[in-house]
Amino acid sequence: MCEVEGDYNGLECNQKIPVPTLNRKCMKCKEGAAVLIIRVNDAFCRACFKEYFIHKFRAMLGKNRVIFPQEKVLLAVSGGAASCSMLSQVQEGLSREAPKKLRFMPGIIYIDDGGACGRSAEERQRSNALLKSIFTETGFPYFIVSLEQVFSLPASVLVPGTSDPDPSNLSYKQAVDQYVKEKQTLTEENVASAVAQLSMGDSAYSPEHKLALERLFSSLKTLTAKEDMLQTLRQHLILHIARENGYSKVMMGDSCSRLAVRLLSNIALGRGAALASDTGFSDPRYGDVVIVRPMRDYSSKEIAFYSRMFNVPSVIISGLDTKTHDKASIQRLTESFVTNLQSDFPSTVSTIYRTSEKLHTVMPPQSQSAEPASKCLLCLCTLDTKEDCTSEYEFCVSA
Repeated sequence: MCEVEGDYNGLECNQKIPVPTLNRKCMKCKEGAAVLIIRVNDAFCRACFKEYFIHKFRAMLGKNRVIFPQEKVLLAVSGGAASCSMLSQVQEGLSREAPKKLRFMPGIIYIDDGGACGRSAEERQRSNALLKSIFTETGFPYFIVSLEQVFSLPASVLVPGTSDPDPSNLSYKQAVDQYVKEKQTLTEENVASAVAQLSMGDSAYSPEHKLALERLFSSLKTLTAKEDMLQTLRQHLILHIARENGYSKVMMGDSCSRLAVRLLSNIALGRGAALASDTGFSDPRYGDVVIVRPMRDYSSKEIAFYSRMFNVPSVIISGLDTKTHDKASIQRLTESFVTNLQSDFPSTVSTIYRTSEKLHTVMPPQSQSAEPASKCLLCLCTLDTKEDCTSEYEFCVSA
């Protein structure tokens, strides 16, 4: 019979997991002393960790092969560690010292969402100036766009574009061969002239748009709705700038940790049918512009180590969920849940991430007489509910 004060041979319920020490060699080179441990058995020295980090980025692009030579790619940078590390990897891949140089033509975009997050004009100017200095040092053309400009977007941003058929007819090898023959690269003069054409004036907005943005977010009663709306507006602005300037790909800095949180929170928000597009490597829902996520194999821990050890410049910018409690929104609650679970069970994020890799969008069979599938007006994802199934659906669509 069980007793409250029974003797269990000295076993304790709350046994501490032994913390691994750094007094060991690098798992890769077997010579250098380990300076960090990514996972329990993954200890790296400084040089091997840098090589590992760079190789993972290049391998992700090489495995999927959706970016062709000479293609214009827009890097969406928020100022955080993940997107700035992505920018650093692109710089590394385009440098002369790189053994296999990247062959696309990058640009940078930053969406100033201070109007929706309650930042003052001085704070917005300060963060924009810091980011401008980072972008200028790269030599890439850049765009700093305020969120208020979303009210001046054309209606075409809500319609999927038609992709150019020429690149799709070429295989990746043919595109590389064509690039090698032409050897067209941006010279320093071309880069300087391209950067000179862009200025901080691109981020200007009218007072009417500022008031409209404030009214929009004040009408949303929950932080969950505000974060969801902010993500949608950001996406629309990035899509519009990419189309206006001829960018056919957009790189996002979403890490594996961020995508794990997004997968669970999107299920809670009723976006299960769009999980493959929201968390996959490539998102072709917009037609002429494809979203790619080359940082999706990195954990937030790896990104933090790399940014710290190799001095990757970044800017700390407050957001909607800054200084909020764990239950302030569905997204914040999910992030807290995953983070706390990850601290006790280190394979939590990787398990969720591997699950997301197996998800695919199922397209309904189309016939010549059938009407095209209905799509959401804001996110352009295919609706997973038949129009004639319930009256509740009709009410939701009309509302």
